[in-house]
Amino acid sequence: MKDLKSKGRAAAGALASLTMIASMSAVPALAVAPGDGADGNAAADPQAEVGENAAVAGAGKVAAGTMTEEELAYFEDTACPTCGSCSGMFTANSMNCLCEALGIALPGNGTVPAVYSERIRLAKRAGMKVMELVRAGVRIKDILNAAAVHNAMECDMAFGGSTNTVLHLLAIAYEAGVPIDLKLFNEISAKTPNLCHLAPAGPTHMPDLYAAGGIPAVQAELAKAGLLDLDVPTVTGKTLGENIAGAHIMNDKAIRSIENPYSKTGGLQILWGNIAPDGCVVKRSAVAPEMQVHSGPARVFNSEETAIQAIYDGKIVPGDVVVIRYEGPAGGPGMREMLTPTSAICGMGLDHDVALITDGRFSGATKGPAIGHVSPEAYAGGPIALVEEGDIIDIDIDKGTMTLEVSDEELEKRRQNWTKPEPKYATGVLARYAKLVSSADKGAYFG
Repeated sequence: MKDLKSKGRAAAGALASLTMIASMSAVPALAVAPGDGADGNAAADPQAEVGENAAVAGAGKVAAGTMTEEELAYFEDTACPTCGSCSGMFTANSMNCLCEALGIALPGNGTVPAVYSERIRLAKRAGMKVMELVRAGVRIKDILNAAAVHNAMECDMAFGGSTNTVLHLLAIAYEAGVPIDLKLFNEISAKTPNLCHLAPAGPTHMPDLYAAGGIPAVQAELAKAGLLDLDVPTVTGKTLGENIAGAHIMNDKAIRSIENPYSKTGGLQILWGNIAPDGCVVKRSAVAPEMQVHSGPARVFNSEETAIQAIYDGKIVPGDVVVIRYEGPAGGPGMREMLTPTSAICGMGLDHDVALITDGRFSGATKGPAIGHVSPEAYAGGPIALVEEGDIIDIDIDKGTMTLEVSDEELEKRRQNWTKPEPKYATGVLARYAKLVSSADKGAYFG
């Protein structure tokens, strides 16, 4: 299971880091992804969830008694049948697709499967193209402008990217010298239809998106509504408009038309409230309709491990709001990925009844009302540090609000009694990182 988690996490983190490094440099560059892997099998039940989601939720199902160890072993053995990144619209694939949307990767970078010959041809063309960029003196900073970032945000909302794309786009925009405000995500979401429900939001996977026309087809639909700047330059040497000329939806299995979207608003939503005055994020396209609005008692944990144990021990019940704190950029340090607790909640059959809030972050495979990047984080003394067991938390995703039902006066009393924890690392790289990292609402950039 650890291997399944680390595969996508490493790919996504490396790509985001390299993109930011390239954006700072004065050298030509373009992104080349390894390609997505095939989705796993569910031979016994074709309607069952497949791929990594089935495997990571399996441990919770075993704990709940709804799956045997042997059944879990089957999903573990078949979840990732080929090389490549995870098969859903998880973080690695979200960023691979966003590199296309930013104009810093060749068309197909985000969706051509790893095992296809086309992936080899794309890599070869990328090598040839970067030499053209060298000869022309075109740097990645010449391409990463404000309009390109705006285009990427539009695409992100349309194809329903990972919540981690918010962190990465904030950081990339900052390094590119065109910083964006977290509020812009909601402004774009409000006018951008969600056209794809890829895993974890729905039953389709990246090979389905590729077969349906890939990111150029998504962009062509957005262009119909005038939502993209088609004049931006790209690493192809052509404008975005020239790149997507003739692109169209090949089938409607993975991409819906702009006239018939899954929703009129985008796949991501930023929430604000007294528990997150600087914002937090949820992948609303992966939240069941009945959990778009939720109110329940806080179940408070100061680490990921203690929360996981409580979930497996059956101490979390329908209606609860699990709060995991001190896992933010500085408190973690590094914002650990909460795939295990969210998968445990799903596996226990609670994803339609229980919400989870954290100042950490999530895997792109996370589904359900999982709200992350709460800012300011607990380690910085944010209000999430003041939540007590049993406090009522109200969540309204459609309205973009998350409210702790505690008076300002009571919160101030709690603040006076709050003591900042000792840092988890006193020396070394992680100690320096905790001191220098920005908050999640700024992109958790370093320095």
